Parts: sequence; C-alpha cells; structure tokens
Amino acid sequence: MDPLSALISLLDTNDKKLFRQFLKRKNKRNDVKNLQLLDLIETDDISRLDQLYHPEKNKDAYHSLRKRLQDSLLVFLSQKAFESNQSDTYDALRLVVVGRFLLENDVVKVGFKCLDKAERLAEHLEQFNLLNELLLLKLQYAHLPEAEDFEGLTARFLHNQSDMQREAKLNMAYAFLRHELQQIHLGGKVVNLNTLMLTTIRKYKISVQDLMTYKSVYQILFIANEYAAIQHNYGLIERYIDRTHQFIQRQANQKKAYLFYHISILYFLSNFHLRQKDFAKSTAILKEMIDLMTLDSRYHAVFYLRYQLLSALNLFFTGFADRAVVILRESLSVSKPSSKPEDIEDIRICLAMFLALCDNRESLKQLTLLTRTDTWYEKKMGMLWAIRKNLMEILVQAQFSNIELAMSRLASFRRRYRKYLLKTSEERVLMFLSLVERYLLKPDIVFETSYQKKVLNFQGETGNSDIFILSFISWLIAQWKKKNAYQVVLQLIQDDSQLQE
Repeated sequence: MDPLSALISLLDTNDKKLFRQFLKRKNKRNDVKNLQLLDLIETDDISRLDQLYHPEKNKDAYHSLRKRLQDSLLVFLSQKAFESNQSDTYDALRLVVVGRFLLENDVVKVGFKCLDKAERLAEHLEQFNLLNELLLLKLQYAHLPEAEDFEGLTARFLHNQSDMQREAKLNMAYAFLRHELQQIHLGGKVVNLNTLMLTTIRKYKISVQDLMTYKSVYQILFIANEYAAIQHNYGLIERYIDRTHQFIQRQANQKKAYLFYHISILYFLSNFHLRQKDFAKSTAILKEMIDLMTLDSRYHAVFYLRYQLLSALNLFFTGFADRAVVILRESLSVSKPSSKPEDIEDIRICLAMFLALCDNRESLKQLTLLTRTDTWYEKKMGMLWAIRKNLMEILVQAQFSNIELAMSRLASFRRRYRKYLLKTSEERVLMFLSLVERYLLKPDIVFETSYQKKVLNFQGETGNSDIFILSFISWLIAQWKKKNAYQVVLQLIQDDSQLQE
C-alpha cells in the first residue's frame, strides 16, 4: 500500500466526511482536483486517473497533486489527534500552547497561570521534554512583574535538565537492548540476558535508582518477555519477574499516575505466569489488570483484546475450552477498525488453535481468515509467530484429511524457513516437522513403538515444556492414543505440573 492510501485507510466514515469539509474550506480555487483524487483513491479506480491529467503530458502535475493531498491529510490528522486526545500529557501541551499565545499578546497573568498548571501536570507525568519547553518559556518572560522568582525558576530548569539527561540515557539503553534483541531474533545471536542487561547498564552509566521507575521497569520487562519468548523458556527471566512484583507492591499508591505502564507490566506478569503454567496466579493478575483498565476508557480500549486473549488462554489450558472459545468469538465480534491488527490476528490464530485441538472443523475456516502475507506476519508479529502459524496450517490440513495440501504446505515451509531455523539453532522445529512428515507419508507409523518413543523423547527435551510447544506435540501423540489433542495437552500440562511439585 502506498503512503497516501495507507493514510486514507486510517480514516473512518465520519473522518472522511470531515476531511472533505476540511479540503473544501482549504480550496481557494474551483479547479483544485484534490477531492476528485480522493474519490479515485477511495474507490481504487485507476482507470479514471486519466480524467485528472493526461498521463504523459502532466505526470509531474499528478504527483504534485498527490503530494499536496498527502500534506493536507497529515495536517488534518495532526489536528484530529490533538483535538481528540484527552490524556493529561495533551492537556499539558494545550496549556503550554495557550500560555505562549497569551504571553505573546500581553495577557500575562492568565498566561502564567496556564503555564503553572501545565508544569504541575508535566511534573506529575515526568514529561521532562515538555517541562523543558515551558520552563524556557517562563524564563523568556521572567523579566515581567507577574513572573515568579528568577533564582527558583533557574534551579528548577537545571534540575529538569538533569532529569532529561537521565531519561535520555535510559532511552538509549532501551533502544540498544531492542537492537540486540532483533539480532537474537533474526540473526541467531547467542546472548545471556543477565550479562546483556549488566553490560548495557554499565555502558550507559545508569544507576540502580534510575531503574526504579514505572517506565524503566516496563521497558526491562518488555525486553525480558521478548527474550523468553524467543528462547521458549520463561524460567530464564524469573529474577526480573520477582523484582517487578516487589516494585509493584512498593508503588501501590501511584497506580493512577502511571496507568499505562502499570497495566502493561501486569499484562507481562500475567503472560509470564501463564507460560509457566501457574494459571491461578496469571488469572489473579488479570483481575488486577481489568480493575485498572476500568479507571480509564482509553486504556480499556487499548488493552481489552490482550486481556481477553490471556483470559481465554488461562481458561483453555485449565479445561474450560468452551468458555475460552466464547470469549475469543466475542472479542472478534466487538473489535473495532481502531483495534490493533496484531491483537486481532493473535485472537484469530488462538481461536483456530483451540478449535483444532478440540477436533472442530471450523478451525479450517478461521485459518482462511488469516489473510495477510507471510512477510507481513514476520514483520508485524515476529518470525516465531509466523513459523507457528505455518506449522499449525500443516497440522490442521492433515487433521481433516487434506494430506496433499498439508504436504504442499510442508514443502513450502521448508523452503521458506529452513535456513532461518538452522541459523537460529532451532533444529527442534525441523525435527518436529520430520516427525509430522513421516506421519503424513505413512499414517500407521504412529502405532510403531520406535516412532512413539521418538515423539515422547522430543517432548521430554529441555525447552519443550512451553504450553504452545506441548500443543503441537499433543497433536502427534493424539494420533495413536485415539483421543483429541486437547485431552492430550491437558494431560501433558497436568503431568508437567506434578513433576515440578
């Protein structure tokens, strides 16, 4: 999708109506063709482009028109975002803009009051860049009689400069860790997370106290969660989880001030305990999460689908498949155009997985609704997500006797992912694929003791106890146990929990 079409796709029906009105007000001449171009892009009618300009003689004019329309759309979107956003940060920014305007027009007393209110909000939210801007504005007008004490203002400005430097170091460290994570994910780089964290903290001269903020804890937990997902081993990040629990308990009275980070942290904690098969703890944290979400409708909308997904997963892996499926269906039915595509795709693939494990043919239909390209899934959802999706398609097609299609998908999978899997030391995926292929070529092989032993040995290997990996392995075991895969995976989880006890 080209940039202009991508921007237009962000508008809903009412937004498009308002944008047309915006263009009409902006157009000073009757021969401006931006509204016509908007119609053509919306209807995807390429054949009518010649009606705007002759393709050979006016190619430059057409591209200029597209650029002007794109610029107008960016202005419209920026105004819309500024007007519709009700966050405290935007309130502070609005007050700074109004305060500047009033001071420039000699309405000094009210102008300073606006800046005072903005400063309190920005300080509360730790918006150091915004504080820097408004404190500079106060210094600019510090010569006026209504201004506050110059020395006190200067001291606050210098203190904020120090806070800005501290936040800049934390942001650089976070960016570096994200970069390293990408190298682990795509390049197969072998890294010990604890060593990486310590090296990064020393490199950017970050103190322990600097790390004890909601934002820092959120960033560390994000990195740790991604690392654990790549390694299929959430036990590797247990020390970070323990520290996060301690931090949350100490900050009990500051929930509202850092609501986004607090909800995000609870999401990561709940996901960690889910993947560790501590479903009771995961569910208890979800209760905390929904309680915080109800405090602000904006965050309820942001986190709702993710909350529903974790709720459904906890129910499914504790034996309540029907309730889990209902939750996912309801989530899809109430999703909005503004919902993140990644959240919707996560829910849909989980629904397909639930149905497949329960031997429900509707899983085939759900898979057909995952219509984006492998490249999109790899980029937006991650390589591991895309690999799981492709593996699941192979299994589901085989499950419902579409053997030729399953073999075709298997061959495509090898062509696309074999090099990556070898490079990232994920030979176990290829091992699993080999076991599936042997079954597809000779279904009766599942009744041979040697084959069953290989599958069970594969299940017992270190790192293969993750709930999603067990779900794949259970599909093979179910073939000789004459049960559905859901019954098998529940038993595997129960057996694993007993071993841990």
